[in-house]
Amino acid sequence: LGRQVFILVTGVRFPYGLQIKNKTMANHKSALKRIRQSRKRNLQNRYYAKTTRNAIAVLRGTEDKKEAVAALPKVVSMIDKLAKRNVIHKKKAANLKSKLTKHVSAI
Repeated sequence: LGRQVFILVTGVRFPYGLQIKNKTMANHKSALKRIRQSRKRNLQNRYYAKTTRNAIAVLRGTEDKKEAVAALPKVVSMIDKLAKRNVIHKKKAANLKSKLTKHVSAI
């Protein structure tokens, strides 16, 4: 056990059975490629969603009417892109846009 731990810690050589190339159960090249694509797409979607949430928070925190009116179309566009890519549901996008428009008009 000591030798195996040493090998795992130093990374010199993996003992048989612990050779980790892909942490997947895929058996075909196409499945491995699909996993790579979905991981990449997942990272992009998380980035776009987080950026949009930050923009919404900034818009909700804005007190100036002119700034809010100027920022609203950009945020609505970001929300529409998330809905188009199926990152969020289209009805959630509609609800967000409605609430933001009401908020901006109430300022």
